[in-house]
Amino acid sequence: MSFLTPLFLLGGLAVALPIIFHLVRRSSREKMVFSSLMFLKPTPPRMTRRNRLENIFLLLLRCLAICLLAFGFARPFFQKPMAAVPQAATSSRLVLLVDASASMKREGLWSAALERGEALLKSASPGDQVCLLVYDDRIRTVVSFEEWAGFGIAERASLAARRLASNAPSWRSTHLGNALIAAAEILEDTESSRREQEPTGLKRIVVISDFQEGSRLDGLQGYEWPRGVEVAVEAVKAKRPTNAGLQWVLDAEDSLPAAAEAVARLRVSNSSDATAEQFQIRWDGIADAPSLDAYVPPGQSRIVPAPRLPAGVAGERLTLRGDDHDFDNLVHLVQPRAEEVNVLLLDDDRENDPGRLLYYLKRAFQDTRRQTVRINTLAGGTVPSAASLVTNRLLIVSRALPENQLTLARQSLSSGGTVLCVLNDATLGDTLGRLTGTAGLTVTEATVGNYAMFSQMDFEHPLLSPFSDPRFSDFSKIRIWKHRRLPLESLPDARVIARFDDQDPAIVEIPSGPGRVFVFTFSWRPADSQLALSSKFVPLLYSLLEQAGGLQAQLAQYRVGDTVDLAAVLAKSAGVELSVRQPDGSLIPLPAGETRFAQTEVPGVYEVIGPAVPVRFAVNLDLAESRTAPLALDELERLGLPLKPREIALSKPAELRQNLHNTELESRQKLWRWLIVAALVVLMGETLLAGWLTRRATRQIEATV
Repeated sequence: MSFLTPLFLLGGLAVALPIIFHLVRRSSREKMVFSSLMFLKPTPPRMTRRNRLENIFLLLLRCLAICLLAFGFARPFFQKPMAAVPQAATSSRLVLLVDASASMKREGLWSAALERGEALLKSASPGDQVCLLVYDDRIRTVVSFEEWAGFGIAERASLAARRLASNAPSWRSTHLGNALIAAAEILEDTESSRREQEPTGLKRIVVISDFQEGSRLDGLQGYEWPRGVEVAVEAVKAKRPTNAGLQWVLDAEDSLPAAAEAVARLRVSNSSDATAEQFQIRWDGIADAPSLDAYVPPGQSRIVPAPRLPAGVAGERLTLRGDDHDFDNLVHLVQPRAEEVNVLLLDDDRENDPGRLLYYLKRAFQDTRRQTVRINTLAGGTVPSAASLVTNRLLIVSRALPENQLTLARQSLSSGGTVLCVLNDATLGDTLGRLTGTAGLTVTEATVGNYAMFSQMDFEHPLLSPFSDPRFSDFSKIRIWKHRRLPLESLPDARVIARFDDQDPAIVEIPSGPGRVFVFTFSWRPADSQLALSSKFVPLLYSLLEQAGGLQAQLAQYRVGDTVDLAAVLAKSAGVELSVRQPDGSLIPLPAGETRFAQTEVPGVYEVIGPAVPVRFAVNLDLAESRTAPLALDELERLGLPLKPREIALSKPAELRQNLHNTELESRQKLWRWLIVAALVVLMGETLLAGWLTRRATRQIEATV
């Protein structure tokens, strides 16, 4: 016999109570027959304790009632063998996700993840289907469902564990949301690809990770999880909690001139569960360089300037000391080199004449550490060079062009360049027509009353998108004194970006082969408009230069896994074989025609070998990996993740099944009811027996008297 709630058997100890009550019951010592007591003073009788048991049968009935009640509450049942379950009903499909991001480089985490993974693989039954994945910001398949099925049953777990152990944490960031969605889709694809209908088993996703706060959960919000999928978490924890990270604030003082002294600024962040808050920042490999103390409370970050270097000494690596984990304590610095952007004005304007276009162009673009904009001019009789096509990103036409300069502009358009045609007067119609391939294009002077204003602006066009915010979209305060009328019927492919209040086009984009021509039907000379004196002029020119591909300064700071655009380098190194030197010194050649480098797998300084001036850039760890405090699982549930308690999701399926079997047996047999009935019968018998004994003793006393 077995019991469903065996702790109630301890109630059987209450059988000692009737025995104790029988032993301690008091009674008078002796009885004496006497006549009238009316002349005697009453005194209490002398009592004595019984030292032997009387009415043994009554005592046994009381003890039996207590034992029957204890057995009834313990819910006894007769055990029966558990029916064997078909293999198909117990099989499940398991996707095991193992975190291999940079935060798993902390001491002891990866080895703990391997142990958890091996234990889960060994616990899989022969009928289970298992898929093993590792993830960071990508998902890599270690063992697929097909490979698992192809392994021998006895060696499946060991082979998969060896494959998992051959991996190691990368330097990339944690994209937990993408990994969970990919695992769910793998389960769904496997379900839909089965050829014959089988009994549907349990579908589980088990995640082994440190579940740090910096994990990206993009995509989980609103994702509709497949029916029947359970997600279980297996968290591994570091022995030492404190973790601080270091990051270079790249855009610090970016607006200063390039000649200004560059002072690197750093962001020091401390995890919310840290126990340390005092750190030191030092230049790595420079003995005489001073250090900088940084106080960062747990859960906060501070921006501090980098320690000053001795005169004539250059440094590219800064380290953080005082931290428990050093995987994110090194930051690499490469100061960005200013990109030179050339703009060619096909006119002979005088620079100091405030009534001309060049005067305002020169003052609109400011030199920064990121780029230097050069405004070049080309007089009417000057023969352009072929290098002008490569060095000048934007051509500005403000007068009728001679044949040699017109050829230059058409060549720029045929190579995908951008030309801005500013209609100073109606004589530019022929030049514009020849640039756009429209013969006989006629531009006329528009009739303007007091002034014209902008009325219709296409803020969805990339040229005007910087002004789409309602705070910056008001162009109504700009007065235009003169403008020219452009016949749109002769330009069917033209797109009007802005119109005047008289519905004449103000800014037009005209495609010309692979290139394009922007047309201003007015100019920014003070005699024509107030544009050059308004707050819209400078951002409009910068937006135009960006559309021409001019604002592509080579960045010097990237994160691990970022793709580096080397188009600007390749444009200046046509025909030269390029390669990239990695931080370990190895060279990766760039294939011909390839303009992007994506193999930024480790932090460090990379160098492009081949161009006349080598290009260097730094790759650092994503600062989110430094946020190593545990992620609240409530956040995952809030995002709709179908989390299950660990005891059920990973559970002990055999023990759980046995408990369910015992509960079912007890509910069918219901032996406790018969025990309660028996206890009631015994109590009734005890009551009758006690009453009979009491009446018998009373009759004996009366007979004696």
